Amino acid sequence: MRKHVTILLMAVFCQQVVQAQDTIPVTFEEAVAFGIQQNLEFKKLQNQQDVLRMERLNAQLSHLPNLNLSNDTYRQIGQQFQQAEGELIVTNEVNDIISGRVNSNMTVFNSFQRVNTTKGAKNFEKAGEFGIAHAKQDLIFIIGGQYLQVLLDEQLYKIANENLANQTKQLEQIEGYVEVGLRTLADFYNQKSEVARLETVALEAKIKWETDLWELAETLQLPNNTIPKVEPIELELQESALLKNPLDELRTLAVDQRNDFRQIKSLELANRNMLAAAKASYLPRLDAFFNYNTFYTTLDPRTFSNQFFTIFPQRSFGLSLTIPVFNNFTNRAMVARSRMEFHNQQLDKVALERRISQEVKLAYENYKAAIQRQESTQVQLNAAEEAQTAISERFRLGISNFVDLAQANQQLVTAQSDFAQAKYTLYFQEVMFKYALGILEL
Repeated sequence: MRKHVTILLMAVFCQQVVQAQDTIPVTFEEAVAFGIQQNLEFKKLQNQQDVLRMERLNAQLSHLPNLNLSNDTYRQIGQQFQQAEGELIVTNEVNDIISGRVNSNMTVFNSFQRVNTTKGAKNFEKAGEFGIAHAKQDLIFIIGGQYLQVLLDEQLYKIANENLANQTKQLEQIEGYVEVGLRTLADFYNQKSEVARLETVALEAKIKWETDLWELAETLQLPNNTIPKVEPIELELQESALLKNPLDELRTLAVDQRNDFRQIKSLELANRNMLAAAKASYLPRLDAFFNYNTFYTTLDPRTFSNQFFTIFPQRSFGLSLTIPVFNNFTNRAMVARSRMEFHNQQLDKVALERRISQEVKLAYENYKAAIQRQESTQVQLNAAEEAQTAISERFRLGISNFVDLAQANQQLVTAQSDFAQAKYTLYFQEVMFKYALGILEL
């Protein structure tokens, strides 16, 4: 009794909450598009991709010389050293100084470190693109599952309500039979108890439907006080031609098409490139440089233009060779870290390839089973309908008892529910099959 009261209160609360909300009619395609647009994790991946794109551009531009301009403007107050006619004169002066510098550096050769770093940055960016594509398929899969679950909940709620209405009508008929002496009072109370039970079943179905609606609304990141009103989809599907292919071919297709596997292969290549770049730190590097310096001082009576651009400019340029001898194992630590990341990426790749093989086999078997289940539940439903019609007529004529009628009604409702679940399960299994193969699209 306490359980029934709790369920009733929850149903009333959910109904009041839903009535206070706005609803947005959405199709399956609109739900997926909105979910992709609003999903926070997907937005974070896109932001991360902007960084990877800039890192790739930075690596490419590192092949060009860098150029820096700098300027200092300051005042010296105190003793100033001046040279005049071979003598060094020290006086207390106020000296305003303006200096300027132009510096440029370019790596001539560093054992292909820049080349490997550039390749690594390109592969990291490509891995990010595959990651975004896989995240999009993840969202399609998640939203698709929730969308279908809401539709199934709605269908089960309708079945529960129809069954409740039929049993309520039958209760009225039995009450009439009792009044004329065709049925016992026990049949009336048994049917009344069954109607009460079905009211609870309908309430539970309604609560489940509304709960899954809220979960879908949260996934879609809908505005506050808004829930989706999902539009029905066409459930009549043709059997996928891919089911006729051998499992080995399907596994090969998945390895070629799965964006998560493409991503991990790109990450493996990127870490291989970064390992090669790290090893280049063991070898000498050659850099070219150019420096231009000049200044102006108020201790010199000549003009700013004459001092800054004619008298004091100095230029230096040349080559710089750096040979690593001992740097506290900094290079070795960097190489060890790069090697570890590369080897771990190889392990992740092997593990993902094995998981893909398992997911393809499981999705393949479940898809075939879902097709067979729909066919079986269709036969089950037809038989249950025929049996319920026959036993209802026998009950009306007084040939069958209440237990036979209740059992026939229960079998009919079970068959209706099983058939509805089988249809939606088949649709979802096709989605899962395409997802496992990496070909899931809107």
